[in-house]
Amino acid sequence: MVVTGPPRADVAAAERLGAFGVATVHEAIGRSGYLGPEFRPAWAGARVGGTAVTVLCWPGDNLMIHVAVEQCRPGDVLVVATAAPSTDGLFGELFAVSLRARGVRGVVLATGVRDVGALRDMRFPAWSRAVSAQGTVKATAGSVNLPVVLGGQTVHPGDVILGDDDGVMVVPRADVDRALVAAQARVDKEDASRAAFAAGELGLDRYGLRAMLPGLGIEYVAYDDFHARD
Repeated sequence: MVVTGPPRADVAAAERLGAFGVATVHEAIGRSGYLGPEFRPAWAGARVGGTAVTVLCWPGDNLMIHVAVEQCRPGDVLVVATAAPSTDGLFGELFAVSLRARGVRGVVLATGVRDVGALRDMRFPAWSRAVSAQGTVKATAGSVNLPVVLGGQTVHPGDVILGDDDGVMVVPRADVDRALVAAQARVDKEDASRAAFAAGELGLDRYGLRAMLPGLGIEYVAYDDFHARD
């Protein structure tokens, strides 16, 4: 099944979330939406914030990615899952060229990616669970723009996908405005902490951790006193 024209989050809002970065937004919205450490960028420095076009493929078969390209709009991120675990290289340079021509910002795959050097050279962001030269067939039906699960997270078409060197996360379309406010608040708080640390303040004091230490059995003992106990 191919669902056409699903509602999408605002592309400009997705871009603003992408600028905050995965770690900041993940923490800001209650540590939710992270796909896990196995999703890694094909090249260092990649960053994306865009709206999801979801694809379900058969393992070792990229037919539905070809089908999905037609459904992509500027600002989208292609999100590819498979019906069973697979690390085959379902995506490479030619797909990236086709997607870029449609304004797609990047791709996230629960499978493998190949042509990594070319993707790096053309600066097309891609995250995957593996890098693999293993090719694929084009033979089996799947779906486009139905919910898919990657890394234990359900991604609906039109949700916001964020990716950078720290990994990938999803922000539900209905939560984007809240996430923007929460992310900005976290950045403001971190800016204040950064200035305090630069001035010499300790995290023990700024975060109120020092008062916790006695209750955890942590004590301070001078070196000579420590050795006097021997």
